[in-house]
Amino acid sequence: MLKPFAQDIWTADGATVAVAGFCYPTRMAVMRLAGGGLFIWSPVALTDTLMTEVETLGTVRHIVAPNSLHHLYLADWKTAWPEARLYAAPGVARKRPDLAFDATLGDLPVPDWGDEIEHVILHGNAITREVVFFHATSGTVLFTDLLQQYPAGWFRGWRALVARLDLMLEAEPAVPRKFRLAFLNRRTARTALARILDWPARRVLMAHGTPVLADAAAFLKRAFAWLGTP
Repeated sequence: MLKPFAQDIWTADGATVAVAGFCYPTRMAVMRLAGGGLFIWSPVALTDTLMTEVETLGTVRHIVAPNSLHHLYLADWKTAWPEARLYAAPGVARKRPDLAFDATLGDLPVPDWGDEIEHVILHGNAITREVVFFHATSGTVLFTDLLQQYPAGWFRGWRALVARLDLMLEAEPAVPRKFRLAFLNRRTARTALARILDWPARRVLMAHGTPVLADAAAFLKRAFAWLGTP
């Protein structure tokens, strides 16, 4: 079910996904561009209800896989909206040779939507190169896996212990420890982070965690303080 998040942006929570023995919740975002077309970020499983709700907002023009771990449902969305352009974060096209991507995102703005939705690739991580987006109209920064937070009781037994050690059960969303350790080139990551911190952020939305609705800029500085000064 689509839920309004801010001006011209909606979210939908999908089914949980099992990865390496852990179950994760999923969340996507829909952003409406000035021309009326829709930008789909990190699509979740497509149901008939969700399809109907999306179509009431406009026509899907762009579908984005924001990192190499979020690609499971791209084919269903592309089938439903075959005219939409399909964009891949670095590494996604290699994992999904069954899909014909229109472009792999790089460091330059995308002409079709770059004036309204900016993006920065957080290079230097050995697990995934995540593309972070900024929806200017709502002031929303969108992270996929680099910021996570789960409620108490989500994981049980040894999984809860692992999650706690991985900083996934903190009081506010945090960068999991595994991703921190995977930033092998921190200088490159700090350069990308500096661009993110320059955005006039008012909100932070993530695929796995409680959205940040106030003091977003201060939150982002706290969340990435471990990386060092950009």
